[in-house]
Amino acid sequence: MAFEFEKELKVEKTNIPGLLVFDLPVHGDNRGWFKENWQRAKMMGLGLPDFGPVQNNISYNATKGVTRGIHAEPWDKYISIAAGEIFGAWVDLRPGESFGQVFTTRLDPSRAIYVPRGVGNSFQALQDGTVYTYLVNAHWSLEQKKTYTFVNLADPELNIQWPIPLEESERSEADLHHPMLKDAKPMSPKRTMVFGCKGKLGRAIRRYADEHQLQDFEYHDTDTFDIADSHAYEGIDWDLYGTIINAAAYTAVDTAETPEGRKAAWQTNVKGVGNLARVCTEHRITLIHISSDYVFDGSQELHKEEEEFAPLGVYGQTKAAGDALVENVPQHYLLRSSWVIGEGRNFVTRMIGLANNGEHAEAPSDQFGRLTFTEDMAGAIFHLLDTGAAFGTYNMTGSGRIVSWYDIASIVFAAVGADGSNLVANSVAEYAREHHAALRPRNCSLDLSKLEAAGYHPKDWEESLATYLTKELDK
Repeated sequence: MAFEFEKELKVEKTNIPGLLVFDLPVHGDNRGWFKENWQRAKMMGLGLPDFGPVQNNISYNATKGVTRGIHAEPWDKYISIAAGEIFGAWVDLRPGESFGQVFTTRLDPSRAIYVPRGVGNSFQALQDGTVYTYLVNAHWSLEQKKTYTFVNLADPELNIQWPIPLEESERSEADLHHPMLKDAKPMSPKRTMVFGCKGKLGRAIRRYADEHQLQDFEYHDTDTFDIADSHAYEGIDWDLYGTIINAAAYTAVDTAETPEGRKAAWQTNVKGVGNLARVCTEHRITLIHISSDYVFDGSQELHKEEEEFAPLGVYGQTKAAGDALVENVPQHYLLRSSWVIGEGRNFVTRMIGLANNGEHAEAPSDQFGRLTFTEDMAGAIFHLLDTGAAFGTYNMTGSGRIVSWYDIASIVFAAVGADGSNLVANSVAEYAREHHAALRPRNCSLDLSKLEAAGYHPKDWEESLATYLTKELDK
């Protein structure tokens, strides 16, 4: 045998980000040889992503000189050799700084390579009867094929030193006519699906994506995709998606205490979230889910991410149950928020209306927290995604002073120039008793240190409120 026996399992990083070459221990005697071709635990310990292969393909190359590629496909690959030897060439066709980078090496049964999605793959058989085998983590489909991208094997800019001159090799007709690098189309990113797109946060997410010219976003609300309907997930090639942002929720806190409201809250906030969690787990999709301070009872002055659930009402119970489901998704960001303000009707716009009309208004003086503006929340979501922050739960509200709802209402009344005597302080318990409403946590303030350590610093809510009020009052 030409290859080396009894090597130690080790990995080599390459000049292409994420492209990893493995030396494999091969054990042989006079009968032949044996190897662990792919060993999840050991290789993950060396840096191989847990890429979740779903299909094993084999390419048999009858004669020396067969040359295939360069094709970039919409899945990750783990490539090894069962018999023979190849010269392989890989070209980064992902958008970004590494676009066009080239890596070449020889592979025999004692070496393997991990190829990330979007890196063009090609090889030349150096022996008759070469058997090339690879694991992929998505099923082939016509929709997947539409996302392939290619570059020409003979492009002088790539300067690939093929051991067997290409004019002497066996190539397909298609490979002869692929574009040069300067004309090659970068691999499109995986798609992002956003649920709850008509809500306050959903609209802010869409604005952010549009303003930053983000591609391959799809938007749904209950009229086009009900996350609680298991049948809605059928017929979708989920391997095309890399991220799901769930801004959909049942948020009618008081109505959730009624028989019909209770059912609706559990449908959306638990069954719907469970469906999303299942799909994201099965297809290695990153799930971004928005939660609430109402999963806590408000007994702590400042809630940390790891605090145990203790919801006071049905809405909080359903959000806590949904959070528990999301926490089982391997790739998830759970953003917990409070007192959300954005486009559409909310506490601030209601206070503006009452103040402008000289009407009586009430707000609790014993419930404390900070406002969260949806533009700030959208910024936090994309910061976590773009920086590859550690998966898990993050608190996200505006920064700054902790105040009561009454304090916020007073700021609104002052900005409008309304008579402050029309604004009366009440209590959480008083409001619940008089309106037969749900109990609410008194302390809604969230500790922001984990998010700040991840590099995102929320805006001071008072500055955001001042900007928001200026826009609203100018309408």
